[in-house]
Amino acid sequence: MKEILFLAYRLLISDRGKYTALLVGTTFSVFLIVQMTSSFAGILTKASATVINVGASVWVMDPAATNTVLSSIPMPDYVLDAVRSINGVKYAVPLYSGAALVKLHDGTYQPVTVIGLDDASLVGRPELLQGNIDDIFAENGFIVVKDEEFSKFENPTVGTAFELNDHRGVVVGIAKVPTGALYGNPTLYTTYNRAIQYIPSMRFTLSYILVEPKSASDIPYIKDQVARIGYLALTNREFRNGISDFLKYKTSIGTNTLLMMVISFIVGLSICGQTFYTFIIENLEHFGALKAMGAKGRELVYVILFQAGFTALIGYGLGVGLSTVLITAAKLRLPEYSSRVTYTNLGLAFVLVLIIASASGYAGVRRVLRIEPFDIFRG
Repeated sequence: MKEILFLAYRLLISDRGKYTALLVGTTFSVFLIVQMTSSFAGILTKASATVINVGASVWVMDPAATNTVLSSIPMPDYVLDAVRSINGVKYAVPLYSGAALVKLHDGTYQPVTVIGLDDASLVGRPELLQGNIDDIFAENGFIVVKDEEFSKFENPTVGTAFELNDHRGVVVGIAKVPTGALYGNPTLYTTYNRAIQYIPSMRFTLSYILVEPKSASDIPYIKDQVARIGYLALTNREFRNGISDFLKYKTSIGTNTLLMMVISFIVGLSICGQTFYTFIIENLEHFGALKAMGAKGRELVYVILFQAGFTALIGYGLGVGLSTVLITAAKLRLPEYSSRVTYTNLGLAFVLVLIIASASGYAGVRRVLRIEPFDIFRG
């Protein structure tokens, strides 16, 4: 078997032109698939930035507010008291999440996302790089997140002043968070009461309720009791999955990504399939000679499958490597670039490459198994 596979390898690389064409087709297909799925994965992560950064175990919300964090529907204050009274709830605190327009020092206006934390506990507060968390209770105190959008806030320092809805705001801290926001706006943290005081809103101001259960076994009961009062309780993972499902199935982002992935797959399949079939046709005399020397059909199948699989794996590695290098370089130059390579992306690309290799090999196997040594030598 080793001799047969070595012969298959020598036959494959002997025609440098065809071998290069096979590698280029596979590499290009993998590159496009990884690029598109990585961009989509980055978008999904950034869309759930507030959920990830706050990190609450359970989120209580209006049932119609599960699409994105920014589409929260305010709830009346009595819901907070009702949730706190549920058995199994360790604590429940309010959270404000909304958008505002800030006037910067140079007179320009910048949209921002404002997160209002519970005044008593500051549950969900970010990790500070500069400043003291207690200063958020000072007059007009805000914390700015240092992420990809930080420069849009004119790279503030502690003490920088700005204006929000005719109210003076002062940066009292610079923070970092696990992931930046998707919508291209800087993020400010302040207290809940200051947020609802500074930002115009409807009659109700409670965006979400953050719940910490006494134990994981209490979560089903909490969710059931919240549903009884007409609201929805989701775990952190469920909330993130709901946001992802919304982007996948109810927006054009998922459709466009799927379309580009299908196009990439078709391009790779057509290039590799046609090139590999041409390679088999041009080497029929070698396969006929092997058959005349006693090679069984099974061994010829091994030869073709080895050639297709070897090319697919090399092309897969080159495609993933090229995509990773490009994503890394893009992030160094463009901080807002949201691509994120995940094991799911790599696994999906690997499966599609195997399908391309199988389809290409199948066409070659059918042609080789039909040849007769007599026809080869007679030609």
